[in-house]
Amino acid sequence: MTTEAVNLPIIDLSSSDSISSANSIRQACIECGFFYLVNHGVEEELFAELFDRSSNFFSLPLEDKLKLSRKHNRGYTALFSENLDFASSSKGDSKESFYVGPLDDPTQSNLNQWPPEDILPSWRPAVESYYRKVMSAGKRLISLIALALNLDEDFFEKVGAMDKPRGFLRLLHYPGELGSTDEEIYGASAHSDYGMITLLASNGVPGLQVCRDKSKQPRIWEDVLHIDGAFIVNIGDMMERWTNCLFRSTLHRVMPTGQERYSVIICLLVHFYLLFIILTVLHNAMVAFFMDPNDDCVVECLKSCCSEASPPRFPPVRSGEYLEERFRLTYAT
Repeated sequence: MTTEAVNLPIIDLSSSDSISSANSIRQACIECGFFYLVNHGVEEELFAELFDRSSNFFSLPLEDKLKLSRKHNRGYTALFSENLDFASSSKGDSKESFYVGPLDDPTQSNLNQWPPEDILPSWRPAVESYYRKVMSAGKRLISLIALALNLDEDFFEKVGAMDKPRGFLRLLHYPGELGSTDEEIYGASAHSDYGMITLLASNGVPGLQVCRDKSKQPRIWEDVLHIDGAFIVNIGDMMERWTNCLFRSTLHRVMPTGQERYSVIICLLVHFYLLFIILTVLHNAMVAFFMDPNDDCVVECLKSCCSEASPPRFPPVRSGEYLEERFRLTYAT
């Protein structure tokens, strides 16, 4: 079935008018939960290099990739290992992935697994460079998110959200050809992201779709189009919870197109504990960056988002416990 394209606002991260940018972000997050971000400081050359490195990894023989099988949420997961739609009877999503955890905390970075240098030379430096560039852009965006919530620009810094950020980077590969089957197959089944925000970069291959009203049946899906050099930003469940559902965590999915696809997703979990960075690699390449709280950060309704007429909808929850449960459900199969 043909779908229409959703019309998303474009936010310029380099703009000197932070109030105007924050107001635009607020409107976008209330109405759709998605927007584009341009002039973010990540060079096109770095995107291209990262997608190339991702393709190199996923092109390795399966036996080599399985030597780096996922432990402590780091390393390789094979096709159909993940099902993002808990209600789906599907055998799993048609993607394989690779996780990299925090880089700058010695107690965490030692858990990372890396492809051998003799097999993939210069692979690790390229991934680390991208990680740090997107982390920087994400932190700047967070200050605008605070303004958009009628908070001080440095609100998340003052509450310790950006202390010792923890990051996970995830590379994802969606095969182009899956063979014939009677079962409906998704690249990524319908889901909302777990954390605070996600920044996704695409190389232009279609497939990403959003459903702006997750309570409506049947669901109406709209295509998210590519803009050269832009991140696609979306709100996650933790931010929706934090804002008492003022900001929307929108359902989205990736549909197979018959083309091989690569994406990159970086997740920053706040206190600001960078939860994970996801790189998804398909012929339609994407780069996503998620910002979410640290394990010890208590996520509870912001005072600017509740009132007597609109009391808090969710009890306080510790970020780490919430995210661990979401991951447990994702990989339960």
